[in-house]
Amino acid sequence: MNKNFLALGLAAALLAPQVAGAEGFAINEWSAEGVAMGGARMFAEDDAANVAYNPASITKVKGEIMKSSYTYLSPHGNYKLYDGAGKEIEDGKNVVHAGWAVGSYYVRQINDKEWFGIGAFPRFAMVSEFERASKASTNAFFSKLNGVSVTPTYAHKFDKKWSAAVGAEINYVGLELQKNSYHPVAQMNVGATQTEGESYALGWNAAANYAFDDKNEIGVVYRSRITHSLEADFKMYPATGGKITADAYGVVTLPDSWDIGYNHKFDKKTRLELKATRTNWSTYDALNISLSNPSVPGVLPSDVNSAKNWESGWRYVIGLEHNFSDKYAAMAGFAFDESSIPYNGGDFMVPTGLRRTYSIGARYNDKKQTVAVALGWMDVGNLDFAGHATDAYKSAHAYDSFTKIASISYQRKF
Repeated sequence: MNKNFLALGLAAALLAPQVAGAEGFAINEWSAEGVAMGGARMFAEDDAANVAYNPASITKVKGEIMKSSYTYLSPHGNYKLYDGAGKEIEDGKNVVHAGWAVGSYYVRQINDKEWFGIGAFPRFAMVSEFERASKASTNAFFSKLNGVSVTPTYAHKFDKKWSAAVGAEINYVGLELQKNSYHPVAQMNVGATQTEGESYALGWNAAANYAFDDKNEIGVVYRSRITHSLEADFKMYPATGGKITADAYGVVTLPDSWDIGYNHKFDKKTRLELKATRTNWSTYDALNISLSNPSVPGVLPSDVNSAKNWESGWRYVIGLEHNFSDKYAAMAGFAFDESSIPYNGGDFMVPTGLRRTYSIGARYNDKKQTVAVALGWMDVGNLDFAGHATDAYKSAHAYDSFTKIASISYQRKF
């Protein structure tokens, strides 16, 4: 193992800044080329981001490469709240709280049969914010899930048709939830609460590719579910003044998923990718938090429970890539993402309906370097959901929601 290989591998694992996603829970924006093709990026040639999109395709890398990607996401949306009689009692919009999805990747070809890769990128993240004086704030006025996965990967090419990979996943999450506590009888806010904690957990992934011929290839990627046991700090700031603290504990399970992809090369310049992703969101059945050791005994409940009961769903993507020459290429993509949030499981933490994403991008490369840029627009759609017993409304309607996306990637060969 040479010094260059060791240093770059460690850099790919450690140089992952704090990441924040846009509206939504799953993050698919792992490189500019991936953004441009809607996430249909399972069979790219000589691309270090294959560590994220399809580990079995790192066998398409020649030599040694490193890549960094930065994706800007800016969510926008409106909502209306209704009382028990169906009368509108409030309308508003989210506080625009843009975030960054950052990816770092390194791949090295060991010999003609073996490859090593490592990536640091977000698989799950979100951030949403609403006015603190709004009725929506009794459900949530600030919610953030920071997530980073570090994935050391080994890939093997068996012959001209088959390649496969297996990898570990070291997953970090940092969770922060803020809301106003609402007293339904007195019909007033009695204080604000903040829950903040972080956790590390392990998972794994596996992938395989099969090439029918020089023009047609299929691939499959499985990513395991990851269960976090989250220890957190709970703080309550009563309207009458002062502060109450407690220890908080909760379990957050990030879902497992399957990616199935197909690649067709029309000729040496143009190719088409199709991709379907099945995510088992049913693992997100509740967000339950247990409280203990309060600084003011007898004031706080021992459990703060919220049913979610999300449904598993599909994401479908089509991506097109065309090389105008050896140096210049253009890409385009479209993605359709089903909403997995039921009426009785929605909230202002993740107020997203079905999503349609339209994207375009361009790439320049020479023998040593590759630069790519991409723009995307995500139509988040509408979502209706019920209020909880401690919310200042009975039902909500999120509408006219969208996310602006811009991304840039840089890759270097060694």
